[in-house]
Amino acid sequence: MRPAAAALLLAWLVVGAGAAAAGPQAFPLAAVRLQDGPLLAAQLRDRDTLLALDAERLLAPYRREAGLPATQPSYGNWESSGLDGHMAGHYLSALAMMAAASDDPLIRERLDLVMAGLKQAQRQIGSGYLGGIPQGQQAWAQLAAGQIQVDSFSLNGRWVPWYNLHKIAAGLRDAHVHAAHPDALPMLRAFADWAERVTAGLSDAQMQASLKSEHGGMNELFADLAALSNNEPRYLRLARRFSHQALLQPLLKGEDPLTGLHANTQIPKVIGFARLAELGAEPGWLPAAQGFWQTVVERRTVAIGGNSVKEHFHDTANFQPMLDEVEGPETCNSVNMVRLSEALFRQDPQARYADYVERTLFNHLLASQHPQHGGFVYFTPMRPQHYRVYSATQEAMWCCVGSGLESHARHGAFVYAHEGETLYLNLFVASTLNWTERGVKLQQQTRFPDAARSRLVVEQGGRFGLRVRQPGWTRGMQLSLNGQRLRTAVARDGYLAIPRRNWRAGDRVDILLPMRTTLEALPGRPDQVAVLHGPIVLAAKTDPIAGEGLSFVADGSRMGHIAHGPVCAQEQAPMFVAPAGVDITKRIRPVKGQALTFSAPGLIRGSRAPLQLIPFFRLHDARYMLYWARSTPAAHASLRERLAQAEGERLALDRLTIDQVAPGEQQPESDHGFQGEGVDTGLNGEARWRHARQWFAYTLNDPRHEATTLRLRLARADAGRHFEVRVNGQLLRTLALRGDRAEAFYELDLAIPPALRRDDGRIEVRFVAQPGSVAGGLYGLRLLRSTESPIRIPTSDR
Repeated sequence: MRPAAAALLLAWLVVGAGAAAAGPQAFPLAAVRLQDGPLLAAQLRDRDTLLALDAERLLAPYRREAGLPATQPSYGNWESSGLDGHMAGHYLSALAMMAAASDDPLIRERLDLVMAGLKQAQRQIGSGYLGGIPQGQQAWAQLAAGQIQVDSFSLNGRWVPWYNLHKIAAGLRDAHVHAAHPDALPMLRAFADWAERVTAGLSDAQMQASLKSEHGGMNELFADLAALSNNEPRYLRLARRFSHQALLQPLLKGEDPLTGLHANTQIPKVIGFARLAELGAEPGWLPAAQGFWQTVVERRTVAIGGNSVKEHFHDTANFQPMLDEVEGPETCNSVNMVRLSEALFRQDPQARYADYVERTLFNHLLASQHPQHGGFVYFTPMRPQHYRVYSATQEAMWCCVGSGLESHARHGAFVYAHEGETLYLNLFVASTLNWTERGVKLQQQTRFPDAARSRLVVEQGGRFGLRVRQPGWTRGMQLSLNGQRLRTAVARDGYLAIPRRNWRAGDRVDILLPMRTTLEALPGRPDQVAVLHGPIVLAAKTDPIAGEGLSFVADGSRMGHIAHGPVCAQEQAPMFVAPAGVDITKRIRPVKGQALTFSAPGLIRGSRAPLQLIPFFRLHDARYMLYWARSTPAAHASLRERLAQAEGERLALDRLTIDQVAPGEQQPESDHGFQGEGVDTGLNGEARWRHARQWFAYTLNDPRHEATTLRLRLARADAGRHFEVRVNGQLLRTLALRGDRAEAFYELDLAIPPALRRDDGRIEVRFVAQPGSVAGGLYGLRLLRSTESPIRIPTSDR
């Protein structure tokens, strides 16, 4: 697509026909070309992954649901376990963005192939519907009739169906906006008209009830379509109807309702709130989006820019789960938080939004892609000495694979922005800019972050002003124009300004960015620190466990995205040890001749060999240290003892655990075949529960036939409830919960008789409510192997 056409489409999408631009706007991807550097390398690897994927296999669910013959079998993993078709939506978006960012004819050819297959499927169905959800049309007919069985991850028995459809609809939008595909906008309008018909008969209360199930960025999507359709009122109405009031209203009151919520369910909703504010449809919603961003970035985010533990927001007063769990920040969250930051910047151009984008881009998103085979990471553990697993291209079909395909295709999206005659330089990235509206061409020459400087060279001149971000991590930033240092103060927005002038070819702006080494404590934990040089998080490879033979590539299993290998005890991890009052950063010294590589002589204890600190985004296929416990020599031994005591019981239980479920959490329940009738889930403080007026069930796995015990986590508050626990269809125990427990939560162990086991090692555990009562609440479920001493089975609650 020609840059001028792309600019017109992007401006139409961002501000809508007839609307005035509210602030600096993005350049179309076609106007920015990345040059040699880490972002271009990531983009090229992404391009290879896009071409390695089989488009016909991605289209197979759509052909199946349209009643068309499949030319290839569907992919497995998430693509054949209920989320069928979601990957094709991500794929379409990524192809469209990559086509704009690279103008690669092979990418364009693949884009046309996918669009042709989707067009055929939508035309065959005939209603405007387009989806790969198994028996999706039946589920939508039930919804249209007002039948709503909803949970946090299911709607009428389908796994997050609106979330799934959002991916393909967003793909159509992106194919139009970024690649100007002629079929995309008509197909998107047909889809939106279908969605309007499906939801037309639902009351506002029913509509809001259906939104309890994760639904992606449906509100943003319809707001975008309104902007592409002359602010069509019915599309704006749809965007409002898909805006989840259960999140919006607390945010509008300045509250923080996030603890315990599934993180990536919330972020796309908030992007939609910001989008409706940007279009002028709901200007009062902007503070809700800004407040959400502030609490997530300032109170729920770790050094790499990521957030969430086991996909959920933890309590802001307790970051310990970040160190304990192996399911650390989820990549999808960071992809969407970057998009939210960009949306807020357009309405309030502040350097803090660009600071966050830079932090997250270089430390989480780049680190989530393997530099050789291009696989993507789902969870990035903060746990000391754990590791990441990467997707295999033909096997893993996780959400973070899809968002990874997109994010590495759009690295040029936020490098520059423009407002009237002003150009914003947001990121220090080797690139070229073709500002066609002003006839200006620029080149940014930099080796950032390896070099603490950048140079902007005018290749084709014109009249404009320049605003250069002063990052929050630097002091003494300097600008020079054609060799003459400028005396420019930092404005309130965090930018240094060069007033409008007539630029000529050959003019250059030199930007000096002094970088220093700093420590950043885990929030609320001054004894746990990360090391940064400038904005770059440094980490160290550590020794593997002897003979462990870790695989860093995930298999195609349903839970393969989790790094399931052995954890290392935290008290055995390397630590920073220095006398009180000593500036630790002075002991972290650059290694001569190696960019962004540091040693720490005399500072680190607990490692068999000297460790080097390198950028986390360059550390792969290894266990690593990112957060470090810090101590004095006198307190070192006692710190290790406290860590051992705190973790000993937990690790002992993990060693006995064969399989487990976290009730009420989306992925663990999906991974274990959750089913139920009359079900509900919620929070008791930070603890999430699952219960049912009728029944609910999970299927656990005992591949080696070792299981002897089922452990239930229950709550004293549920005293008086009566329900059955059934294993593989047979009654194991009838429970009558009592309220005489001293603890608010307690564990109940139930022995599993050998006669109830199955040959295939699958163990279905079903909780069935007695008449007039409720099954649950269940706060945890573990399958345990035997210990050397018998496992005690409490006599109460039998």
